[in-house]
Amino acid sequence: MTHTPTQKAAIDLSFEFFPPNTPEGARKLREVRARLAALGPSFFSVTYGAGGSTRDKTMAIVDEIAAEGHRVAPHLSCIGATRASVAELLDVYRARGIRRLVALRGDLPSGMVDTGDFRYASDLVAFVREHCGDWFHIEVAAYPEVHPQARSAGDDLSAFVTKMKAGADSAITQYFYNADAYFRFRDEAARAGVLAPIFPGIMPINNFVQLARFSDACGAEIPRWIRTRLAGFGDDLASIRAFGLDVVCGLCSRLLEGGAPGLHVYTLNQAEASERIMAALGLRGRGPA
Repeated sequence: MTHTPTQKAAIDLSFEFFPPNTPEGARKLREVRARLAALGPSFFSVTYGAGGSTRDKTMAIVDEIAAEGHRVAPHLSCIGATRASVAELLDVYRARGIRRLVALRGDLPSGMVDTGDFRYASDLVAFVREHCGDWFHIEVAAYPEVHPQARSAGDDLSAFVTKMKAGADSAITQYFYNADAYFRFRDEAARAGVLAPIFPGIMPINNFVQLARFSDACGAEIPRWIRTRLAGFGDDLASIRAFGLDVVCGLCSRLLEGGAPGLHVYTLNQAEASERIMAALGLRGRGPA
């Protein structure tokens, strides 16, 4: 299926990276950033390992991105952290001119018992506001298909509303392939008083085995028809990528046409898939806000 661009206007676009573990990975990520910067993103985000396990690597990549003149939003996970350690990190980022954060609870690393001074992401958001006022634009996570650890959809929505009312400015969702789940979540959040932007998280489809592993771990559903088609391609990567592009472009088109405020792409430190999606849809980012 060929996608005819339906929207020429620029959109709010952002890309997520994870800190590389090797010098070669860092070099490749610089090349990826240069390519994706040409698409006009509002910002790049950089993940943060469980229990702060990649703190130094995250800070190094954040510094690099900022030095290149791009807006950057470091992830900040509070699980296992103390108020003092978070305050120290916030002060470092503020001193370096970072104006955006992605505030998350994070996962408890294997073997860790002490959850630290923060139990929920809403506690972290409230602390950032208490410590830094309005310095940071705060993003939080949203789960259109319900957080895998939530007791119910109602509890999950309530937790999201609490995070937003604690001082978050906008949200980024876990990735999904069912647009109806996003629209229902957005509308339910609005009825609960949350009118701030909720940006859909987009995961390109390049490798079925990897995608299935990620999805099983984080609770993101791959609809049966998509999973069955992908499995049927076997090791035919070209067919997987062509079908994946078709699926993701259709999803993005529907989301934008339905009023989504923009797109946040989980790049897995690769550029080509994002470039192909934007080219197929005739879209680009509007640049830093």
